[in-house]
Amino acid sequence: MAKAKDTATKGPDAATRRKAPLATPTSFGSNEIRDISGGLNALLADVFVLYLKTKNFHWHVSGPHFRDYHLLLDDQGTEIYGMTDDIAERVRKIGGTTIRSIGHIARLQRLKDNNADFVDPSGMLAELREDNLALVASMRAVHDLCDDAEDVATASLLENWIDQTEKRIWFLFEAGRPAGSGGH
Repeated sequence: MAKAKDTATKGPDAATRRKAPLATPTSFGSNEIRDISGGLNALLADVFVLYLKTKNFHWHVSGPHFRDYHLLLDDQGTEIYGMTDDIAERVRKIGGTTIRSIGHIARLQRLKDNNADFVDPSGMLAELREDNLALVASMRAVHDLCDDAEDVATASLLENWIDQTEKRIWFLFEAGRPAGSGGH
C-alpha cells in the first residue's frame, strides 16, 4: 500500500515531463518572443564562443607582456562569462527557450573559433578586439528588436553589456598598440 502511494505522489514520469510545455506567462506575443529569443540565443552562443576564445588566449599567451595580458584576459573572460546566465534567464523570462548544448551553440555562433596551435600576443588582442566589435553590433541589433517590442528590461541589460564590451574593446586596443605609437 505504501509503495502505491509513493508512486501516486511523485507526479508524472520523466517521459511526460520532457514533453511538458515551458509556457512562461508573458505579455509578449509569439512573434516577439520568437524574434527576441532568437536574437538573444545567437548572442548567447557568441558570448560562449568569445568566452572560450578569451580563456584559450589567456592560457596560451606568451612573451614579455605575459603577466599583463594573462591578467587582462582573465578579467575579460570572467566578465564575458558573467553575461551568460543573465542572457539565458532573460530568454526564459519572456517565454522563450534557450540553448541546450555545445552542438546548439555551434549551430548558432557567428564568431569564429580559433584552433591554431600558436597565436602571437598582438594577434590575440586584435582578434578579440574584432570579435568584441562584432558582439557589440549583434547586441545593437537585438536592442532594436527589443525597442520594437517595447521590451525595456532586455534593452536595459543590453545597454549595460554594450558598455562592458566597449570597455573591453578599448582595453584590447590600448594593450595592443605598438610601443612608441603616441601613447603616454
